[in-house]
Amino acid sequence: MSYDEPVMKQLLRSIPQVGKVEWIGIRQERKATPTAVEHVIAKKKTGLEGDHFKGSLTGKRQVTLIQKEHLEAVASILGKDSIDPVLTRRNIVVSGVNLLSFKSQKFKIGEVTLETSGICAPCNRMEDNLGHGGYNAMRGHGGITARVISEGEIKIGDKVLLA
Repeated sequence: MSYDEPVMKQLLRSIPQVGKVEWIGIRQERKATPTAVEHVIAKKKTGLEGDHFKGSLTGKRQVTLIQKEHLEAVASILGKDSIDPVLTRRNIVVSGVNLLSFKSQKFKIGEVTLETSGICAPCNRMEDNLGHGGYNAMRGHGGITARVISEGEIKIGDKVLLA
């Protein structure tokens, strides 16, 4: 099978799945436990309103997202029934769409447009939060980071789709 660049570009822009926001969390202070909220305002320069982490000057890490399906995989690897999203320290949990398919692309959550800025690799706190083996269980399942392109409100239940 040969690599057909026009076909690959078309495939990368064809994401028919529509995801859904399952959980939202913000941390008011560094190292604080995230607080679950029903909705949050996303701002271009500062990320999620009320969240301590504003990202660097480039805003590459204004919002962190993880898939519900990946939380289920991590739970399975660790022999647990489930993983509380609070323990992963991510801002938004989504279901029904592969977040990695948004690599180098803009996507919408409700009325907000985000742009993927990178992979959200696990930190060593996963070992404490998830138990022995938590760090390695999260590798490859940590989600993505994003910057805010257009402002607005993100709510539980909002659709997640390619912009």
